[in-house]
Amino acid sequence: MTAAGKPTVPLMLWNIGSINLGWFTSVLGAANGYNWLGPAFVAVLVMIHLNLIPARRRELATLAAAAAFGYTIDSMMVLAGVFDFPAHARLGAPSTVWMVALWINFAMALNVALHWLQHKYLLAALLGAIGGPVAYFGGTRFGGLVAPDGIAVLVGAVAVQWAIATPLVLAGAARIGRWTGEPVPAEATFPGPPRPDPQGSYR
Repeated sequence: MTAAGKPTVPLMLWNIGSINLGWFTSVLGAANGYNWLGPAFVAVLVMIHLNLIPARRRELATLAAAAAFGYTIDSMMVLAGVFDFPAHARLGAPSTVWMVALWINFAMALNVALHWLQHKYLLAALLGAIGGPVAYFGGTRFGGLVAPDGIAVLVGAVAVQWAIATPLVLAGAARIGRWTGEPVPAEATFPGPPRPDPQGSYR
């Protein structure tokens, strides 16, 4: 991290690469019946992540919140029949352990590769509406997910899901940063306008 709290370019490149590895390991592992492979690999990535990021309390709380949030909304989608899991990729219910690992994997980017999206919630919603369906569609192509009502329903529903979820998790990360006293990069860099003290000077 830089002195201003922003991630360095090498850290961002590592973050992008490791998150992609986490996604492919989780999805391909589940598609081939190795449901614990992705969660185990993501756990290793989390340990590395926490050694690279000084704000460990913020990151741990953010990852835990993302896991709970992701499990909840993915479970709602499963119960609604938007997507499901073939028998060989099922570990947990309604959503699966490896899908929760993917949410943790994604959350590791919130304060690193995606830190520039903080407070840009319309753009975050747009990118979520595009990236979410691409990821879930990829899951069906590799064999980790099934779409009972067809791909069009899956893509449409997941676009709405992630258009809402992406700004929410970014806002949640910022709130967690304030709660832990370890602000997210955007708020560490831009602390806000000076406030007058009782003597009339600014600080």
